Amino acid sequence: MKLRVNGQPATLDIPDDVPLLWAIREELGLTGTKFGCGAAQCGACTVLVDGQARRSCVTAVGDVADHEVTTVEGLAAAGTLHAVQQAWLDENVPQCGYCQVGQIMAAVALLAARPDPSDDDIDAVMTANLCRCGTYPRIRRAIVRAAAALRAGGQP
Repeated sequence: MKLRVNGQPATLDIPDDVPLLWAIREELGLTGTKFGCGAAQCGACTVLVDGQARRSCVTAVGDVADHEVTTVEGLAAAGTLHAVQQAWLDENVPQCGYCQVGQIMAAVALLAARPDPSDDDIDAVMTANLCRCGTYPRIRRAIVRAAAALRAGGQP
């Protein structure tokens, strides 16, 4: 099976029904994507498939063959963090940090679809990603900051 992960081709010799999460973590060694619930309920495993947020714990690797998969490791370019990653740091979003990769990936997809999201837009997308530490106000501030940076021509 052939995939493109973070812009690089990958050939995996695994069954088509293996969850994408395990292919990313175990076969490719990209451990940024986290296992949370295993039932697409928490969002910790969120990755981008052709730019769209997907729960990798319930997405079969065979369903994304010949598609572009982006993990958190693929967001930075030329040593510069993606605007969302930088905003996460600037707003001191993480507390325990476990859910944050999924939060970041959902925010990247949101800003690609809506470069100037309203609070309702942010709520509609981000409430599907759970944060047990309750960092939602900082997440919102980081998304607003990243949106402004991207509109100003910052690193995508």
